[in-house]
Amino acid sequence: MPTPSMEDYIEQIYLLIESKGYARVSDIAEALSVHPSSVTKMVKKLDKDGYLNYEKYRGLILTAKGKKVGKRLVYRHELLEQFLGIIGVDKENIYDDVEGIEHHLSWNSIDRIGDLVQYFEGDKKREEALKELRDKQSDEVN
Repeated sequence: MPTPSMEDYIEQIYLLIESKGYARVSDIAEALSVHPSSVTKMVKKLDKDGYLNYEKYRGLILTAKGKKVGKRLVYRHELLEQFLGIIGVDKENIYDDVEGIEHHLSWNSIDRIGDLVQYFEGDKKREEALKELRDKQSDEVN
């Protein structure tokens, strides 16, 4: 299993390749706000561990293993954003909250959150009822 730091890199590389068709060390460094030398070091480790193929000055490509992990990491991130939105977390907090929790949840927890998101998205009345309950509880506290 990749470490949380490795996950961040794999996820970002996957997103860059999906959006631009490629991922350069400089693009990854900019996206993750790290130095290019840090990216090069991590890319070499990800290459060694079989997540990508890296050739100095030529670029990198994700292996089948890397693509599978990257896709799952992007799914996890998007799912947690959906979940936090459904439960009423303020939009300006969602991204930072997801970044703070995504590496600390088991895949079993992610799957159960996915079930809950599907439950609420299956009938928008459920999401509205949850919002009304939150509003009512908020009024009672104030």
